[in-house]
Amino acid sequence: MMAPIVPGLTDQEIPELLAAAKEAGANGAGYVMLRLPWAVAPIFTDWLKTHFPLKADRIEGLIRSLRGGKLYDASYGSRMRGEGAYAAGVEQTFELFSKKLGLNTPWESLDTSQFTPPLLPGGQLRLF
Repeated sequence: MMAPIVPGLTDQEIPELLAAAKEAGANGAGYVMLRLPWAVAPIFTDWLKTHFPLKADRIEGLIRSLRGGKLYDASYGSRMRGEGAYAAGVEQTFELFSKKLGLNTPWESLDTSQFTPPLLPGGQLRLF
């Protein structure tokens, strides 16, 4: 899982990171675009201005372009990937290199038959 992808900062590393994941034995990959909910946004923008002062405005602008002009959009279906041309470009890059490296195969079914939930301390009973 590549997360978070920061537009204008880490998105250009997608091909290299996917290749490294494949070499390390991964057989699938996914990503999440940077999300800046509530109190996280001012912390991130301050960090960005401190560590990347020359890129900060451009990166913030790209983030806003993914979120309808805002730094955060909690809408289901877009909050993990964003919307618009830049988000589509990141998705196309990710899909292209995932396919090229064979990291786009369907996920195997999760076998939960061997899982036993741990006993809760204090004798608490389960609801379900």
